Amino acid sequence: MSEQETKLENLRNIGIIAHIDAGKTTTSEAILYRTGLKHKISLVKGDDGGATTDWMEQEKERGITITSAAVTAHWKGCKINIIDTPGHIDFTAEVERSLRVLDGAVTVFDGKMGVEAQSETVWRQANKYGVPRICFINKINQIGGDFYKSLDSIHKRLSKNAVAIHLPIGFEKDICGVVDLVDMKAYTYKEYADKELVQGEIPADMLEKAKNARSMLVEEAVQADEKLMDKFFSEGEEAITVPELKAALRKRIMDGDFYLVTGGDGRGVIVEKVLDLVVDYLPSPLDRDLGQTVGVNPKTGDEVIRKADNSEPLAALAFKIATDPFVGKLIFIRVYSGKLSAGSYILNATTGNKERVGRLVRMFADKREDIQEIMAGDIAAVVGLKDTTTGTTICDPAHPILLENIDFPDPPVSVAIEPKTKADQEKMGIALSHLMAEDPTLRVKTDEETGQTIMSGMGELHLEIYVDRMKREFNVEANVGEPQVAFRETIRGTSEAQGKHIKQSGGRGQYGDVWVKFEPNEPGKGFEFVDMIKGGVVPQEYRKPVMEGVKETLSGGVIAGYPVVDVKATLYDGSYHEVDSSELAFHLAGALATREGVKKARPVILEPVMHVEVTTPEEFMGDIIGDLNSRRGRIETMEDLNGGAKLIRAFVPLSSMFGYTSDLRSMSQGRAASTMELSQYEEVPPNIAEEIIAKRSSGEK
Repeated sequence: MSEQETKLENLRNIGIIAHIDAGKTTTSEAILYRTGLKHKISLVKGDDGGATTDWMEQEKERGITITSAAVTAHWKGCKINIIDTPGHIDFTAEVERSLRVLDGAVTVFDGKMGVEAQSETVWRQANKYGVPRICFINKINQIGGDFYKSLDSIHKRLSKNAVAIHLPIGFEKDICGVVDLVDMKAYTYKEYADKELVQGEIPADMLEKAKNARSMLVEEAVQADEKLMDKFFSEGEEAITVPELKAALRKRIMDGDFYLVTGGDGRGVIVEKVLDLVVDYLPSPLDRDLGQTVGVNPKTGDEVIRKADNSEPLAALAFKIATDPFVGKLIFIRVYSGKLSAGSYILNATTGNKERVGRLVRMFADKREDIQEIMAGDIAAVVGLKDTTTGTTICDPAHPILLENIDFPDPPVSVAIEPKTKADQEKMGIALSHLMAEDPTLRVKTDEETGQTIMSGMGELHLEIYVDRMKREFNVEANVGEPQVAFRETIRGTSEAQGKHIKQSGGRGQYGDVWVKFEPNEPGKGFEFVDMIKGGVVPQEYRKPVMEGVKETLSGGVIAGYPVVDVKATLYDGSYHEVDSSELAFHLAGALATREGVKKARPVILEPVMHVEVTTPEEFMGDIIGDLNSRRGRIETMEDLNGGAKLIRAFVPLSSMFGYTSDLRSMSQGRAASTMELSQYEEVPPNIAEEIIAKRSSGEK
């Protein structure tokens, strides 16, 4: 099917999202196999290790997804752009930026575990972007796999509005198909996983259960339409036709708070039915936001609306940057309106620069197919754009539009990194700039005090992967220091301080005098500067330098050298000299006031606290809880899971969690698993704060 033949209503942009090891990549493999793009289903790890969407060496070795991969498949007249996203919390930015541009998602759950920690995280991310979803409970063919218990965990932890549309036939290893509650037919395989589905009658022992489940499905569906609801109450369930039921279910899913649930085995069983759900119920670009995209004119700030139509002016968002060893910098884009042609000129609305488009390619994970145009609603990649970064808006130069950017969290973990040889010095700088362009949660800076290069990321694994990539892809060997925590400072009290900078050194002097009030701001609100000057005691042109002096001093820390956050500074008084005052003098006065004022306002050190979830057999639970307590952890809850396992939820300071994965493996004979994500920043206990300040003052990092 050519690019031009796909109508917008027949296009689906979907993501596969889930907790790590739930089976996203295997499900993607099975989809590619069923749609004819592959002749076999590759394993995620092991000797085969040839999963299409896990193409990086690190992904094959670890058996996890690190970078989101895009592939395109066709099913029943629809073109489906599929993005397989990572499940590990360290790579959550990949999920975030993918969901920003997708129209729908398939959420995969491990049928043995139900809803897990990262399941909740990706669910919240999908809620943030209003992405309609269907749920696929995977691995129900394995020992301990249970469709109904997993559905119950979705109800308890995610949403009550999740309703089965298929019921599995069989249990554990005997799973062989599903009952479709829409047409009330059974769909089974004659032979496991390699044959087409065969439509048949519902097994007698499932008929009553299927009828009850269908009644529940119909009751939920008719809520989408008042006329349909009246028909249901007056004429009964039998009066609702299959097309009416499908249309009503689709409408409810489009509303974003209703989810259809199916189950099976991601290696192939029932993947056809998952594809059917994608085609029948997930939105096309015309369905999301009425097929419209809202942005602003970068010059005037006025609201601009674009329709998902090829005839409209171009509006597209770059959501991912990748370095390809054969073609260089690849920019993945979602075109919202208009069309992008190879060789055309575009406006980078974020920077204001014009650029020429080189090649356009349709991606098949790490393979490419050249195309001439990317149409409205579609996802593909561009080669040859230099200034484009994640979140950049690309548009028609004659019709500028700036789309909403993508926000990413600040990375909480840092390491010092240095090249092993002088020959590696320049290469390391090039490698890091390439990697930072790809990943907006990877940050690199030079510590002014020590001259060290500091690399910050979302977790130990995140940083470990990038060090490994520098070695393999850029041939740069590096020495890496111990992980460091990104502490913060803030204030708990209120103070007022004078900053007075006077200097006479012959000729014109320097004079700046300000009074600033410091008080705590709301957590997460950051720095706020308020100008309360009455009259002209501090002239207007000197007030911005005061703010810059305050802000600069806060960013460098006051008690331990860590950035001071969530502070409100109010400039309320001061004085100036008609001859000697200058912007520099007031900048320095603002800095002096800040150093004095923060010290008087009960400054404290904040540390990142992680939300930790540990899944363990019951026999190791006591040791694991004792270990978490020894790490200053607070146990939140303990729950029973399928198969006799236990779930422990706790809040633990990040500084106590380095190396935890290895320690947990030792404690549990390799049978326990954990996940953690940043929860919030909390005040450090006084004795530990003293240690941190002493280390910083002695120059130890």
